[in-house]
Amino acid sequence: MSGVNKIDIQKIPGINDMHGVKGAFDLAALEKDTSTLAQREKTHNKIVASLEEAIRLTGLKDSMTISFHHHFRGGDYIVNMVVDKLAEMGFKNLVLAASSLTDCHAPLIKHIENGVIRHIETSGLRGKLADAISHGLMDMPVVFRSHGGRAYAIESGALQIDVAFLGAPSCDPFGNANGYSRDNDDGVKCGSMGYAKCDAQYAKKTVIITNNIVSFPNVPFGIPESDVDYIVEVDEIGDPAGIMSGATRFTTNPKELVMAEMAADVVEASGRLVEGFSFQTGTGGASLAVTRFLREKMKAKGITASFALGGITGSIVDLHEEGLIKKLLDVQGFDLRAADSLKNNRFHHQISAEYYASPKGDGAAVNQLDVVVLSALEADVDFNVNVLTGNDGVIRGAIGGHQDTAYGASVSIVVCPLTRGRIPCIVDRVGAIVTPGKTVDVIVTEHGVAVNPLRPDLKEKFTAAGILLHPIEELQERVDALVGKPDPVEYTDKIVGIVTYRDGSIIDLIYQIK
Repeated sequence: MSGVNKIDIQKIPGINDMHGVKGAFDLAALEKDTSTLAQREKTHNKIVASLEEAIRLTGLKDSMTISFHHHFRGGDYIVNMVVDKLAEMGFKNLVLAASSLTDCHAPLIKHIENGVIRHIETSGLRGKLADAISHGLMDMPVVFRSHGGRAYAIESGALQIDVAFLGAPSCDPFGNANGYSRDNDDGVKCGSMGYAKCDAQYAKKTVIITNNIVSFPNVPFGIPESDVDYIVEVDEIGDPAGIMSGATRFTTNPKELVMAEMAADVVEASGRLVEGFSFQTGTGGASLAVTRFLREKMKAKGITASFALGGITGSIVDLHEEGLIKKLLDVQGFDLRAADSLKNNRFHHQISAEYYASPKGDGAAVNQLDVVVLSALEADVDFNVNVLTGNDGVIRGAIGGHQDTAYGASVSIVVCPLTRGRIPCIVDRVGAIVTPGKTVDVIVTEHGVAVNPLRPDLKEKFTAAGILLHPIEELQERVDALVGKPDPVEYTDKIVGIVTYRDGSIIDLIYQIK
């Protein structure tokens, strides 16, 4: 040890240019930390006594940006809990950057009215909050981003998060957090924490809020301790009934089943249903039911998929466990089957929103998709798709990964009925362009299939396969014949929402309903 300390540092060539290299270490003075494990955990862990203390420690100030994830969906307690506390502490003019907001976040209305929240950036809005914003609640328009667009904004610095408040179903005392637990998995779970991963990585400060402190190390983890600053333990983080309400069920609606089977036929006729193909399907109605019909075709052909992507459902897990899908890339779990599969299946892997769909580079998983099957609130004769506003102009949905996957997949298929009741779904012009028509290849309705003129290759293949094809204009005219043209929605000149494309550019505007 004495020899080390006698090193003449100045004899080392270029030592003054080696940033971070210090003088010789005094090994003789090194003392071993003899603290017990219990003492170390008590002294050095990241658990703080209360949410209020955590907020103070982050250095949060008025007008800063706070973020949340939406993996708890309709059962989320975290957003309201934190914003209530911020209001109590007197914060004002904050920017709320949640990955998405839903019905359970209606209490935010009062915090917008009292000045705690000045601006919102998100992927979607629903319920009373969305209705109030559609009718002019906020002075500043909401910025809507896709999941990939949000990840890109965060990693590029366009969206700078000062403090991320992230709910976690399990966390050890040092910050390794996950959407389930291998130690104590009887409580709330959400599966993948893919949307929270970007927030934790890039936020200036990250606070994990959990009701389940487990022993170190909490592995595997969705969020590593290196991305976490403080941990708050609370009694409850969410309602299991709203987060994981059981297995996602297939539709029994005859119209949706017709569209689902037709969409599966389109996938097969596209030439993409071959050994090693990859795909993503939606989570409800016809788009979810497509998975069932694809399974039958895969078994008949004796082929397997290389991977399935996106929000993972129990139906996708079934195909994986049956050996029909080799790997699952999971940015969000939609039911208990998906959450349990993430814990139990070796090749079920949680990914970040950045890995999933960021347009920053070519490596995003969406760019490796052969086929994506998506749903729509409405589509128009230019193949533009709206998944954000209803026919009454009210915001009632989310961009999600819609525009990301439509762009990335080799074949993008949108399943959309001609009408829902008396509401037209194939229209002259959608209320809000979310996914531009240039990235939508096929629209499947219960009355037949429309192929984008930009894809003559697909039209040729579908014709050869005997699939019933119609020009999109003809399908729109059929809608008019069925339900007529509704009176146009009346708007004011006030902009309440800005719809961005995945690269951050503005693609459409949403106006206040008169």
